[in-house]
Amino acid sequence: MLNCLAELSIAYRLSSPFLTFFLTFSIMSLNQEGVARIARLARIALSETESQLTEEQLNGILGFIESLQAVDTTGIEPMSHAVDVVQRLRPDLVNETDRRTDFQIIAPDVENGLYLVPKVIE
Repeated sequence: MLNCLAELSIAYRLSSPFLTFFLTFSIMSLNQEGVARIARLARIALSETESQLTEEQLNGILGFIESLQAVDTTGIEPMSHAVDVVQRLRPDLVNETDRRTDFQIIAPDVENGLYLVPKVIE
C-alpha cells in the first residue's frame, strides 16, 4: 500500500499527504471499462497509457468528492460566495439614444420597421 501511495504521489507530483490520502482510499471508483465508456461518449481516443492515467486522475477526483460528501453540513446555510461580498450596481438609466431609423436607412430591405433578409430555408 505504501508503494502505491508513493507512486501516486510521484505521478501526481503531490506535496500534500492529505490529497494523497484521498487519492488512495476512495470507495467510489472507475475501472478501465468505465473510462473507455466515458471516452467513447465524449468521442475521445485514448491510448492504453492515457487511459490508465485518466483512470487514476478520475478516481482521485471521485475520492475527493467522496470526502466532501462525508462532511456533516446539517445546519449550515448555503452561500452564493465564499466571502460576504456586495455587488455594486449602477442605476438603470438609458445611456444611448434610439438610432433605429438611422440603421434602417442603410439596411438593404426594411418593411414596417423590420429588417428583411433573404429566405434560406425552402
